[in-house]
Amino acid sequence: MNPNLSRLQAYPFERLRQLFAAVTPNAAFSPISLGIGEPRHPTPQLIKDAYCHAIQSGESGLAAYPATAGDPKLRQSMVNWIQRRYGLALNPATQVLPVNGSREALFAFAQVVINPSATDGTVQVVCPNPFYQIYEGAALLSGAQPYFVPSVADRNFAQDWDSVPASIWKNTQLMFVCSPGNPAGAVMPLSEWEKLFALSDQYGFVIASDECYSEIYFRHEAPLGGLEAAARLGRTDFNNLVSFTSLSKRSNVPGMRSGFCAGDAHWIQKFLLYRTYHGSAMSPVVQAASIAAWDDEAHVIDNRAKYRTKFAEVTPLLAEVMDVALPDAGFYLWADVKGSDTEFARDLLAQYNVTVLPGSYLAREAHGFNPGAGRIRMALVAETAECVEASQRIVQFVKNRAA
Repeated sequence: MNPNLSRLQAYPFERLRQLFAAVTPNAAFSPISLGIGEPRHPTPQLIKDAYCHAIQSGESGLAAYPATAGDPKLRQSMVNWIQRRYGLALNPATQVLPVNGSREALFAFAQVVINPSATDGTVQVVCPNPFYQIYEGAALLSGAQPYFVPSVADRNFAQDWDSVPASIWKNTQLMFVCSPGNPAGAVMPLSEWEKLFALSDQYGFVIASDECYSEIYFRHEAPLGGLEAAARLGRTDFNNLVSFTSLSKRSNVPGMRSGFCAGDAHWIQKFLLYRTYHGSAMSPVVQAASIAAWDDEAHVIDNRAKYRTKFAEVTPLLAEVMDVALPDAGFYLWADVKGSDTEFARDLLAQYNVTVLPGSYLAREAHGFNPGAGRIRMALVAETAECVEASQRIVQFVKNRAA
């Protein structure tokens, strides 16, 4: 057995099940979950139609093995979207690659990049803290050690990159960044990207940019993407940068498992080689539906408007009783509960039948503290009325605790 499997920690939702094992929710309230970041808005009809048409047309491609690189029409659709969204012209043959959702791709990419024998010390994978747990698992199973960089609340939850010592950077081969971030929703500004690119040039590590929340935002300006930042800084070859995105949140199709990565042609080529052996080709039917999704922006604008309405109603309610604010982007609220986050989550379920995720489950204790402790993550993925109802219950719960 791979000995690194023993280094993996329980996923946050497994820990949540353990926390709630002895809890009996108050039956006077219907259950509402804000715990899991799973989009619950309806899947757009145009995507379902494209999926069904691909099967019924007799041209589904199901009778043949799909190419790992994907259909050229899909890759062209992806670079067309990048052009519209970021103003960048990428080569569809060399700079973009379909993936089966960003989760599997982020994990697999680490297995391509990491060379455990390339340094005298322990190979490091630098990532934010709190973080998406796939980063940690990808690092450990590649034979590397994750190095957790804490987010700083009074700096809009930006990572404290300056706290990373040179001895860590020297052995770093891969960095995971997430912008907009999970769970706080912070967007990295150009100055932060410039700092990371300079570090990448100095130490030679690759940056994997997780951008799956990029299309759900609340400001007038769309979030800056990694490739866009690189181009603005004259890095048009996207050296040592690969960005990952997905249709799951953008188009409400988490069950379709569809996304892409794009950037440095060298790493895209190596990743394609790996995926050819890994057996990661996307179903032709999913490819057809994905083209329909990437080619259409109207459903994305509608989806974003729903989140904006929802957050505009919910955030002021919760801000009356807890430290929480509208994020830059994403569909989470990251709230300070002024105490134990696990006790808050457990008691809220018991008394009001609302599920939230303890922030400490999304982070690791590193450098003497857990930056998620004392916070909760609320995923506003349900319809507005249900989210408002959950918020009203949370408000009452907090008031009762303070009484």
